[in-house]
Amino acid sequence: QVQLVESGGGLVQAGGSLSLSCAASGRTFSTYVMAWFRQAPGKEREFVAAITRSGGGTYYADSVKGRFTISRDNAKNTVYAQMKSLKPEDTAVYYCAARANAVAVTTTAYDYWGQGTQVTVSS
Repeated sequence: QVQLVESGGGLVQAGGSLSLSCAASGRTFSTYVMAWFRQAPGKEREFVAAITRSGGGTYYADSVKGRFTISRDNAKNTVYAQMKSLKPEDTAVYYCAARANAVAVTTTAYDYWGQGTQVTVSS
């Protein structure tokens, strides 16, 4: 089992950058695929990015491709999301998630979730 705690959210102007972190408990972090999802008010939670266990493979939603970068440090039990060229439509609560099997893009595929961190992009 793994517990996830996100940090780094905040308020930023459009065009700005923000970095999120997700710290995981436990000694088996490297065995989990990690992902970021987000949920805007009144909308369903959606996939943002995912990274393989080793960090050698990354996957992105079309809406963030080229602007967001997901990475991980298995020695620090942490996954990151670097976000640049932020847009007002990126405003959402951002969640990190973990699963033990292959990369997936659906919320139901992930077993463990953090509590979320708010990102607000002003126009």
